[in-house]
Amino acid sequence: MKIKQLFLGVLLSLNLTGFAQNSKKEVLFTIDDKPYFTDEFSRVYNKNLDLVKDESQKDLAQYLELFIGYKLKISKANKLGLQNGDAYKNELSSYRTQLSKNYLSDSKVTKELVDEGYQRSLKEIRASHILLMVDENAAPADTLKAYNKIVEIRNRILKGEDFGKLAAELSEDPSAKENKGDLGYFSAFRMVYAFESAAFKTAVGKISNPVRTRFGYHIIKVEDSRDNRGEVTVAHIMLLNPKEDNADEKAKIKKNIDDIYQKLQQGESFESLAKQFSDDKSSSSKGGVLARFGSGQLSSEEFENTAFSLTKDKPLSAPFQTKFGWHIVKLIEKHPVRTLDEMKVELENKVSKDDRSRLITNSLNEKLRKKYVVKRDDKMYAALSKLVTNDYYENKWEVPADTKAFDKKLFAINDKTITGTSFLIYLKTQQKAGLTLKPINKLVDTFYQKFLDEQLTAYYTDHLETEFPEFSNVMDEYRDGLLLFDLMEKEIWDRSKTDTLGLKNFYESNKAAYQWKNRLDVIIASSTNMDVIKKAQKLLKQKVAPEKIKEQLNTKDKVAVMTNVGVFEDGNDALPKNLKHEVGVSEILKDGDYYFVAMVNKIMPAGPKTLDECKGKVINDYQQYLEQNWVSDLKKEFTIKTFPDVFDRVKKELNK
Repeated sequence: MKIKQLFLGVLLSLNLTGFAQNSKKEVLFTIDDKPYFTDEFSRVYNKNLDLVKDESQKDLAQYLELFIGYKLKISKANKLGLQNGDAYKNELSSYRTQLSKNYLSDSKVTKELVDEGYQRSLKEIRASHILLMVDENAAPADTLKAYNKIVEIRNRILKGEDFGKLAAELSEDPSAKENKGDLGYFSAFRMVYAFESAAFKTAVGKISNPVRTRFGYHIIKVEDSRDNRGEVTVAHIMLLNPKEDNADEKAKIKKNIDDIYQKLQQGESFESLAKQFSDDKSSSSKGGVLARFGSGQLSSEEFENTAFSLTKDKPLSAPFQTKFGWHIVKLIEKHPVRTLDEMKVELENKVSKDDRSRLITNSLNEKLRKKYVVKRDDKMYAALSKLVTNDYYENKWEVPADTKAFDKKLFAINDKTITGTSFLIYLKTQQKAGLTLKPINKLVDTFYQKFLDEQLTAYYTDHLETEFPEFSNVMDEYRDGLLLFDLMEKEIWDRSKTDTLGLKNFYESNKAAYQWKNRLDVIIASSTNMDVIKKAQKLLKQKVAPEKIKEQLNTKDKVAVMTNVGVFEDGNDALPKNLKHEVGVSEILKDGDYYFVAMVNKIMPAGPKTLDECKGKVINDYQQYLEQNWVSDLKKEFTIKTFPDVFDRVKKELNK
C-alpha cells in the first residue's frame, strides 16, 4: 500500500489550482475514437512544468508524446477491465473521501485553530488534575451535583489543602492513586481540547476553574512550563545486541563499546571509529551522522533523552544500552522548533482529528444551512415526533411496521428528496447512543437538527465535482493514476518477477553491468600508536586471533588497538588506504592519526556477479527495459488520431 501511495504521489501533484479553465476546449487527439481535450493537456502541462527536471520533457511536442503514451496506458487498463475491480473501486472511494475533507471545513476557523495549536506547541506544560466523572449527556441534576462537588474540592485546595493528597483520595481518574494526579509534561494535541485550553490558560502554580470535558469535570494545577526542545542532529556508534541471548556475546559487545569509548576519551576521531566499527551501516559511512529528529520521532525514548541532554560543553555521551544495542552519541547541532509554515500541513491534520474539529463542523453546518434553503413539512414532522416513545431511553423503541404514510417528502435539498421514513430509520440507528435528554420531543428535535446537518453535508459532498472544477480534475487524475499503478503492477512489475526466462536472458545480455569490485577477506588492526601497531603486526604474522591480539595489547585503563574482520570491496571505508592486494600481513599504513596493519586471507578478484547476487538490481533494470518498449506496442494495439492544427493553437497559447 505504501508503494502505491508513493507512486501516485510522484505521478500526481495534487495542486488544487486549475489552469486554462477559460481556454477554448477542443479535441487534441483520439484513441480508438475516444476524444482527449486541450484543456486537460494545458492544465496538466502547466501544473507539472516546475516538477520536470528533464528539459526535453518541457518541449511541448515531446510532452504531447508523453501525454499520449500516458493515455494509451489508461486505455489499456480500461480494456483489461481493471476499473471494475473491487479493490480499485474501494481505494478510489477512499481517496475521494479523504480529498473531500479539504472542502468540508471552514478555512478561517481552521487557520485560527492551526495558529493557536502552533503557538501552544512551542511550549510543554506539566500539570496535575482531579477528575469527577459525569456523562456529557447526563441529566441536569447529576451534572450540577458533580459541578458543586468539584467546586468544593477546589475551594479546599485554595484554602491550603494539598492538591496531590486530594487527587489520590477523591479523583476518579484511576491513575491518581499512584501519581497523585500528575500527568507529566504535554503540549498541544495531547489532551482533549477543553482540557488543553484550560491548562495553557492557567498560570504556573495556579488552579484552574472547573473544566467540563466528555469525561466529566476537572480542576487543573499547572506545575511547570518549559520551551519545546526542538530537534537535534547527532552522530552515533552502535553495536547491535546479539541475535541470541548469549552471555558471552553480550559481554564481548559491552567490552567492545567500552573500548571504543576509551579510544574517544584518548582523543581519537569519532568519525573514523564510526566508519570502522558501527553496526548501523546506514550511518557509519557518514561518520555515524543521523538525520535530525525531535521528541517522539525515534523508537527509543532513552536515545532521544540522551541526545537532547548533550551540550556544546559536553557533546559526547557515555555508552548506554537501548533495546537495539549499545550506543555512544555525539552532538552535532541543535535545531529550534520548526516554523508555522513548515508545520502547517501536519497541524491541519491534527486539528481535523481533534476535538477542535467540532468547531469547524459547526461552522460548515451554519454555511450549508444558508446555502441550501430547506423547508420542512411541519405537519409530517409533528406526526413523526409523536411516534417516538419513552421506550427510546431503554433502547426498546422500534420503527412502526407500516411507514407508508411517511414515505413522502419531509424536506428537500435542491433535487434530492428526504422522506419521513428515512428520518425514522435514522432515529432507530441513534437509539444506541444512550442520550438521556428529556422530555422525548426535545431529544427528537436534537436528532432532527443532527440529521438535517448530515443530509446537507452528504448532498454537498456528493456534488463537489460540480461545485469545484479543480476537485473534479484531481479526481480524474487520481482515477487514472490508480489505474496506471494497477496496470504497471500487472504488465511490468509482476512480470519482471515471474518471467524467470526473460529475466535470465536480460541478465546474460547485460552481465557487464553487474560486476564485483576487487574484494579482500581481511583482519585489520588499527591504533594511534606506532609501537602498538608493530606488535599487532607481529602477532598477525604469528596467526594470533583478533580477540587475542586485543587481550595482549589492551589494558584495563587504555584501549591501544582495535580489530575489524570481514570481506570488503575496494573503496570500503573499513579498508586502509593504499592497502596492497597481496595475501599475507601488510606493511604498516598511516591514514590521519591512525596506523593500520592488515592480514589479507584471500583476494577475490573483480568479476561478474551471479544472478542471485544481484537479482534485485536486475529485476529493477528489467522493469525499466519492459516499460521502455511498452508504449511502442500499445501504439500498434490502439488507433491514434492527432489534430496538428489544434496542437499549434495550444502551443501558441502556452508559449504566451
